[in-house]
Amino acid sequence: MLGLQSYASSSDGESDHEDAATATTNSEPSAPIPDHLLPVDKTHSLSNSIAVCAAPTVVPLGASAVPRTLDPTLKEVTYNPRYEEMYAPVKGPEHPDLTMQQRAPRNTLAGYVEKAHINAFEFENQRRTFHTYGYALDPSVDDQADGQSFVGDLQSAYDDNGKTVFEAPKAKKLRKQEKNDNPEDIEGFLGPWGKFENEVSVAKPNEQERAELDELLSKRHKRGRIPEDKPLEEKSTLHIKDAYDYQGRSYLHAPHDLGVNLRSNAPPTKCFLPKAHIHTWSGHNKGISSIRWFPKTAHLLLSGSMDCRVKLWEVYGERRCIRTFSGHRQAIKDIAWNNRGTNFLSASYDRYIKLWDAETGDVVSRFTTRKMPFCVKFHPDNSKQHLFVAGTSDKKIICWDTRSGDIVQEYDRHLGSVSTITFVDDNRRFVTTSDDKSMRIWEWDIPVDMKYIADPTMHSMPAVTLAPNGKWMACQSLDNKIVIFSALNRFKMNRKKTFTGHMVSGYACQLDFSPDMSYLVSGDGDGKCYIWDWKTTKMYKKWQAHDGVCISALWHPHEASKVVTAGWDGQIKYWD
Repeated sequence: MLGLQSYASSSDGESDHEDAATATTNSEPSAPIPDHLLPVDKTHSLSNSIAVCAAPTVVPLGASAVPRTLDPTLKEVTYNPRYEEMYAPVKGPEHPDLTMQQRAPRNTLAGYVEKAHINAFEFENQRRTFHTYGYALDPSVDDQADGQSFVGDLQSAYDDNGKTVFEAPKAKKLRKQEKNDNPEDIEGFLGPWGKFENEVSVAKPNEQERAELDELLSKRHKRGRIPEDKPLEEKSTLHIKDAYDYQGRSYLHAPHDLGVNLRSNAPPTKCFLPKAHIHTWSGHNKGISSIRWFPKTAHLLLSGSMDCRVKLWEVYGERRCIRTFSGHRQAIKDIAWNNRGTNFLSASYDRYIKLWDAETGDVVSRFTTRKMPFCVKFHPDNSKQHLFVAGTSDKKIICWDTRSGDIVQEYDRHLGSVSTITFVDDNRRFVTTSDDKSMRIWEWDIPVDMKYIADPTMHSMPAVTLAPNGKWMACQSLDNKIVIFSALNRFKMNRKKTFTGHMVSGYACQLDFSPDMSYLVSGDGDGKCYIWDWKTTKMYKKWQAHDGVCISALWHPHEASKVVTAGWDGQIKYWD
C-alpha cells in the first residue's frame, strides 16, 4: 500500500516522465507502448483520493463472547447488566439437578433475608400495645393492607377498634375497691390494701371438695411411695469344717507356708503372660457382677453375683468355697472390702447397701436412700474406715458413717447415675465417672467438684482402675477403648496411650494392671480376655475365657503370672 501511495509522486519520477514524453514527441514514431508501462494519470492516483491506515483499530475475534462477571456481594452496579449476568452461577458450571428453590440466592440457611426498615415509633407503639392490651397489627401483611389485620387477642382488637396505647382506648371497667386514705384513722386506715367488692379472703373447700381432695392426695401418696418389702432373712452358710486353725485363727488369717510372701509390699520383679487354665470356681447360679481380692494378701476372693448372693473363696490350698452370704432380694451390683478385711459392703439392686462381718457372716448394718447404689467404696485411710461412699442412680454420691448409720455428706453435681468412685492423690481427692459421659474430681468432704472433665469425643466410662504407682487411671470407655488419665494434678487424658481391639460396648468390664505395671488386662463382651503391653499399647494376648461376657479380670498382686476372670456364665476362672 505504501508503494502504491508513493507511485509517481516524487520529483525525480516526474522529470523522468517529462524527458520520456519530449523524447517521444521529438523522435520518430515507433512501436506502441503497453498500457502497464504508461505513466499513471494523476486523476486516478490513490494519493489524491484517500489516506490508507495499515493498522486500524479492530475488535479482537471472540471478544464479544466473553461474559462479564458480577460479584454476588456487590451492593451497587455501575452499568446495566444482562439477565444472564445477574443470575449466573456464583462459581463453576451450574448444577443440572438443582430445584428452583436450591438455585435461588440465599444469605441465610433458610433463604434470602432482605434488610427492612420500620419506623421506630411505630414499632414501639405496636409492641407496647401488644403487651398492654394483648393485640397488635399483623406485621406480615404488605403495604396494600387496610390496617384491620391483627395478631393476639382479636376480640379486644375489634372491640377497641384497634387503638394503640398512644390513642388511649376506652378504659377497662375496674372492680370497686374499699378506700380509707385518712392517716388519722389508725384502726380503719386501708391505703392501697383495701379489699375489692365481693372479695373472699379465705377459700375453704366444702364437704364434697374436701372428699375429692383427700382422694387425690391419697392416690398421689400411693403412687410416689415405694412399697416396703418384708424384711428378708439375712443368713450366711459356712461350707468348711476347719474355720479355725490350731491357734484359733480364722480363715481371714493369711497362711505362711505357700512359698509366696503375701504380706510383702513389693510387687513381683517381673510379670509374665498367663498361659494355662488352672482352676474354676463354680457355685453361683447366675452371672457374676463383681470380684474383689482380699486386701493386701489376696489369699481370699470375694464374688458378688446376680443370684443375690456373695461368696468367699480360697485362692490357695484346696480352693474351696468358704462361706455364702445371703441377704439381698435382687442382684448384687458391687462389693468392697475395708482395709483390714474384717468387713465388706454389698450393694444391690434392691436399693440396700449392707455391711457384713466376713468372719461370722452377720449383717452389721443396713443403709438405703431408696435409690439404687451402683458403686461402693470405703475411704482408704485407716483413720476413716468408718466412712464409705456410694454412687447412686439419682446422680448423687452419698457418704455414710457406719457407726451411726447417718448420711454425713452428699456430692450432687452429676447429670446421670454415678458409675465409679476412685480415690487418688493420697486419698485427699476422689474421681467419679457417670452416665452423663463426664468425669469429676472432688476434694474429700467438699461437695463441689474441683474439676469437671467432659469432651464431645468422650463416652461413658463404667469401670476405672488406679495404677499400682498411683499416677494413672485406666478407664474402660464404651466406644471399645481403654483411655488413660493422669491421676495427679491436671487429670489430663493421655492421648498417646489408648488400648483397643476388644468389644465392651454396653458392658462395665472391670480391668486391672499387672503388679509391676508392665501389662493391662481386661475382659470383653464376647467372653474373651485381653492383655496389652503398657508401654507400647500393643495387644500381646487374647483368649476365650468365658461363654458369656467376661465382666471382670484381676491380676494377683503377689503372683507374677496369675489372673482371675469372672463371667456371666457364673464361673470364676484362674489362669497361670
